[in-house]
Amino acid sequence: MGDDIDGWANIHDYILKEIAEHFYSYDDFIQLRLVCKQWSLKLPDISSEILWLVVPEESSSTHIYEDEEIYHLMNLPIADEVPLDIQSLDEDEIHHLKLPEMQNKLIRGSFGGWLIVLDMYQCSMYMLNAFTKVRLDLPPLSTFPDIIDYNPNNYGFEYTVWNWYNDNGDNLRISRSFKNSTQVWKVIINSCPSNDNKDFLAVAIYGPRCTLAFYKPNDKRWLDLLTRKPSFHDVISFHDVIFFGEKIYAVDEDGQLYEFDTNTKSGPAGGIHEAKPPSDAAVGPYQLKYLVGCANGSLLMLARHFMPVSHWTSKFDIYELKKNAKEWSRLDSLKNYVLMIGLNSSVQMLPASLQTKGNQIYFTDNLLELKPYRAEYQDIGIFNLDRGSCHFLLCEEKFMCPPVWCYSSSFL
Repeated sequence: MGDDIDGWANIHDYILKEIAEHFYSYDDFIQLRLVCKQWSLKLPDISSEILWLVVPEESSSTHIYEDEEIYHLMNLPIADEVPLDIQSLDEDEIHHLKLPEMQNKLIRGSFGGWLIVLDMYQCSMYMLNAFTKVRLDLPPLSTFPDIIDYNPNNYGFEYTVWNWYNDNGDNLRISRSFKNSTQVWKVIINSCPSNDNKDFLAVAIYGPRCTLAFYKPNDKRWLDLLTRKPSFHDVISFHDVIFFGEKIYAVDEDGQLYEFDTNTKSGPAGGIHEAKPPSDAAVGPYQLKYLVGCANGSLLMLARHFMPVSHWTSKFDIYELKKNAKEWSRLDSLKNYVLMIGLNSSVQMLPASLQTKGNQIYFTDNLLELKPYRAEYQDIGIFNLDRGSCHFLLCEEKFMCPPVWCYSSSFL
């Protein structure tokens, strides 16, 4: 028996590496490292040179609602207790990581292994390292600029908020459950925090008008990124925001670019960029815009088109704004690069890092305003620009909280 154990412990490194390359579940990968001490030493703490898909999973906690329908609505990330088909992920060679006990929580951002999590009942926001489970608190939902007052004892009308729809109208009183599920659409950070470095910035797209707020270390509240509060007549609705080259760039629904300098003592300052929206950029309810910073200093704008009824991705238009340029140009190919978009911070990567090929767009579902807080099919997949077609993933599963791409900071 001892000889058999020693034989497994001393197998050739290339054989062990070959075995490890067939494990797409992080949980299984951890078990692989625990087979013996030699394997633990030979295998990395985490296979960082891969792409992860974070999949929320229900916990084994007891039912807290007697009504089964309400329980499904509030607590199950997968509707009707349908188990996640992990095998389909393995077959598609997409690495996946399960997060237990995510009921009543929403993921609203991902960067370098860190997730931005909203707790629906506690009204809190925090950053969670998906691999180490380290948690860092962010200012709570009640501290966003449009919140006038929050009273948890005023059941059904806990929030008093600024009236986005009428400058001269009375303030609105809104329930906690509704406000918490629709307050924050996406959050990005500019760097990965560590035990000795928590000096990072965060920007959130929030509120019914999808405007911008920012956070810097030691702040107790989220602050408006725009220099003035939007009025009822403003039509600014931001689709995406990124950190790039010590600046913040954002794009609105019309394709207008915004630029903010982060090297100011009072906080980011800026406004509309001189580059006009691309003349042929699509505008309407069935598209989303994204921004991606490139290694050569250029900015990319993606227009993601959706099918009118199903709201599933149909195609992408890509535009490039070269460094110091003032006009966008149409781009037909990403060449040897891959783009990652969705609730994660939009990024460009080399395909070798992901063990895939270039000229592809990996996407997850962030068309959140059309999907209320209930289990829905999610628009997740890979768009191949060479073929002009999508390969959809997990298209038969329903989730309360959309899965999100999660990648190692070594990619960035």
